[in-house]
Amino acid sequence: QVQLVESGGGLVQAGGSLRLSCAASGRTFSSYVVGWFRQAPGKEREFVATISWSGDSTSYADSVKGRFTISRDNAKNTVYLQMNSLKSEDTAVYYCAADLRKVAGPSRFEYAYWGQGTQVTVSS
Repeated sequence: QVQLVESGGGLVQAGGSLRLSCAASGRTFSSYVVGWFRQAPGKEREFVATISWSGDSTSYADSVKGRFTISRDNAKNTVYLQMNSLKSEDTAVYYCAADLRKVAGPSRFEYAYWGQGTQVTVSS
C-alpha cells in the first residue's frame, strides 16, 4: 500500500505559477504509476496528467498540455506538478493518485490510491 499527501496549493493570479507536490509513503513507490486529477465545484473529477513508474513516459489532458509538467523523484518518493500560465478555469481541488503498475491512462478507475487533495484557486 501507499499513502499520498498533496501540498503546494494556494491562491494565485491568472498567468502565475504553482508547483504541487505529492509525497508518498512506502519503500516501493518507484513501482507505482502516479496521476494528477482535479475536481472543480459541481463538476466531475477529471484527468490532468500521469507519469509512469520510471518517469520516462508522461501524458497530459489537452487542456493543460504545454502549460503543466509532471515529474517525479523516486529517491524522494515525490511526484510534482509544475503549473504555469494558470487560468481561472484551472481552479479546482487537485488530487494525486497512484497504482501498482508501470503505466496508466486517464481513467480515475485505474488508480487505487488517492490523496486528500489540495485547493488551487486562480483569480482573474
